[in-house]
Amino acid sequence: MAKNSCPIIVSLVEILLFTIISNAASSTDVISTICPKTSNPPFCSNLLKSSGITNIKGLAVYTLNLTHTNAQKSLTLANSLAKTTTNPQLKQRYSSCAKSYDEVVGDIENAQKNLAIGDFNAVNIVTSGAMTEIDDCQDKFVQPPKDTSLLLKNGKTLNDICSIILVVSNLL
Repeated sequence: MAKNSCPIIVSLVEILLFTIISNAASSTDVISTICPKTSNPPFCSNLLKSSGITNIKGLAVYTLNLTHTNAQKSLTLANSLAKTTTNPQLKQRYSSCAKSYDEVVGDIENAQKNLAIGDFNAVNIVTSGAMTEIDDCQDKFVQPPKDTSLLLKNGKTLNDICSIILVVSNLL
């Protein structure tokens, strides 16, 4: 009996190794297809590699969820800054950004629903809308006074993730 089990074990190990290598290769293929088309390819590559997800739809779900979480955090931050800042110009800008990020959260929720029903064009459209809202907030801080919070950095990161969503939604 021991003689017969050795070839089976070797075959199972070969299948396992093939599966691992195939998944690694398909992950690299997916990343090399998506990331060069985004606004920040190195960020995209790092983000998608760290996700461990190898299929396009899974990456769409992952990036939309990540965007939603980060948009909610940016909304909370903008609201907090609007309440606590003493500078009237910054107060107005943060309040405006809070409205923009509220729109972003709604847009991403719509994108998640659209993805679930297979309306990939709508995912693209509402994600583009979210990027416009993020840019609207970012543009408020071109002139002094300067924002020293993490709001602008968060906005840049969100736009980079949205850029990934746009590419992924076009591949679905």
